[in-house]
Amino acid sequence: MKLLFICSRNQWRSPTAEAVFRNRPDLETRSAGTAASARTRVSEKHLRWADLVLVMEKRHRQFIQEQFPDCARNLNIVVLDIPDEYGYMDPELVAELEARVPPYFNAV
Repeated sequence: MKLLFICSRNQWRSPTAEAVFRNRPDLETRSAGTAASARTRVSEKHLRWADLVLVMEKRHRQFIQEQFPDCARNLNIVVLDIPDEYGYMDPELVAELEARVPPYFNAV
């Protein structure tokens, strides 16, 4: 399964999620951001690659739906509701991701 994690700047939350699930043999992970200043900005190519798109906030889903309407119609997008208050690999963030993400592995 191919998981795409999205946050705003692709600096803390989505790269952490990518790293947390990267070593699972049944998963491929990537991350991107919605902001113009994102390390890696989300593109249609990212979205078409993914089986499941996991966004940190509702506004990230809204961005995808507005910027990539044709692509978004066929996407399985999950809002994780994880606020932007963590650093990279913050133990609390890792614990939240480990609790919230695995239930969606069989959702596709």
